[in-house]
Amino acid sequence: MKPKTILYVEDNEFNRKIVRQLLAQTNYRLREATDGEMGIAAAQQEPPDLILMDVQLPKITGLEATRRLRSDPRTATIPIIVITSYALSGDAQKAKDAGATGYLAKPYSPRDLLARIREILPEQ
Repeated sequence: MKPKTILYVEDNEFNRKIVRQLLAQTNYRLREATDGEMGIAAAQQEPPDLILMDVQLPKITGLEATRRLRSDPRTATIPIIVITSYALSGDAQKAKDAGATGYLAKPYSPRDLLARIREILPEQ
């Protein structure tokens, strides 16, 4: 059975490394993009099973990228977890309004992130 694919859209290398190490111990396959436009293109070219989307991204924000993915029939149903370090009141609602499936504030425990991923996308 083919491993499920997660696309992580994050411009910070340190954050990508943490998720890379976390998912290396699982059956998930990780793909990465470093800005909103690359994230959209990667999702459209080879739709993943789940997207982890940072909010603060170069070129276009994660919320705008989420809105664009939701409006494209190829990517409209992919679960998206929005991750932000700006956990202000109302951010969870903004993420939901953009079409996010879930929301996680930084700093988060890698264990919490993995639990959230497995909730939405059970491992094979």
